[in-house]
Amino acid sequence: MSSTAPMPTTALASTKASKGKVFAWALWDWGTQPFASVITTFVFAVYLVSDAFGDPDERTKQLAWATAVAGIFIALLAPVLGQGSDRRGRRMFNLRWQTWALAIISAAMYFVAPSPEYFWLGAILLAGGNIVQEIANVNYYAAIDQVSTPRNVGRVSGLGWGLGYLGGITILLLIIVVRGSDFSASDVRIAMLICGAWTLLFTIPLFVTVKDKRPDHPVPSLGVIGSYRELIASIRRLWRTTPNTIFFLVASALFRDGLAGVFTFGGILAAVTFGFEFSEVVTFGVVANVVAGVATMLFGLLDDRIGPKKVIIFSLICLVLLGTGVFVFHDGGKPVFWALGLLMCLFVGPAQSASRSFLARLMPDGMSGEIFGLYATTGRAVSFLSPLLFGVGIIIGQAVLGSSEEGAQYWGILGIVVVLLLGLVVAIFVKQPPKAAELEATLEAD
Repeated sequence: MSSTAPMPTTALASTKASKGKVFAWALWDWGTQPFASVITTFVFAVYLVSDAFGDPDERTKQLAWATAVAGIFIALLAPVLGQGSDRRGRRMFNLRWQTWALAIISAAMYFVAPSPEYFWLGAILLAGGNIVQEIANVNYYAAIDQVSTPRNVGRVSGLGWGLGYLGGITILLLIIVVRGSDFSASDVRIAMLICGAWTLLFTIPLFVTVKDKRPDHPVPSLGVIGSYRELIASIRRLWRTTPNTIFFLVASALFRDGLAGVFTFGGILAAVTFGFEFSEVVTFGVVANVVAGVATMLFGLLDDRIGPKKVIIFSLICLVLLGTGVFVFHDGGKPVFWALGLLMCLFVGPAQSASRSFLARLMPDGMSGEIFGLYATTGRAVSFLSPLLFGVGIIIGQAVLGSSEEGAQYWGILGIVVVLLLGLVVAIFVKQPPKAAELEATLEAD
């Protein structure tokens, strides 16, 4: 659809925040990126499905199931916790302890020794970290209303995502400098300690600069049941007042799960299907994060000019085509993964960043945490799809190839492509958010 969504009373700021405040907000992405890049994608997850823990095919499927279970917990917890942050004005307080918990979980992965009996400890820590990080993201994303205006929300969001990817590069390079590029099990474990320390250090500026906004009037505690009742009431209000927000939440739930699947299983595909050595996976991770970081910042500028919907649609089309290409041309070996994998990195970050700025343009004043809580909830309500379909793809591949064939992981990419395609189809029918001038008019009217 080319028409725009109804104009909300925007939660975005009417005046620009200082550059220092914006940078401090964006630096949280940099500080927490080790969990996404080093742990989930390129190092720890790959380590966890190595021969040291048993059959790689079986461990890959088990890790996919553990990730799916984590998604269910996120879907259940995120809405009421995000709503509570809004009601009690404790967004930054909650984000602070969640960030510390993520750092502790990252460091605790040091105790996952290279032996089959430690596999489930690693899988549980990985799943638990995913839960904590996603709930922390609710509060972090909601804070974008304190650092951006309708005219620069795309750039601010892109800066955060871009710094996140560049943070991933930097810590990977730091680990290589400290431990070398030929990672042994001890190198992986030491890297987890570095990740935990990194997260603690680089998130400090946000908590010093951005403070909680206390509500004007005390609010009573709703309890667990009351919080879910209020959640249902909020969804009904959104449906009556800004139904496009609901449509976007559904679309983004699908394509964001596909985007997460690209990074969750990308390193595993590189190692198992394309024969990358561990050091090569790390090298690819460095280059991939450079590409993704720069592309996301540049697309953030485009977001403010042409609107986030066009950025999302274009990015998803490219990802579906490139993901299919990885499957079709997998016999080409490492050059195929280098070429198509890096091209995919051009579009994953921009789609994620534009999704955040899209919703920021739609969220009503006073509901930032609740809206981004729904964002996390709807995303994680279907977050089992990518891990599930990745695992199903491997099973189908094993059936098609026969037991005599070695490895069927590359079939899993088709499951990720299906999820991205579903998100693309739904996103096409979502209306563009209001333009900057229209949003600014609502701020002036207030």
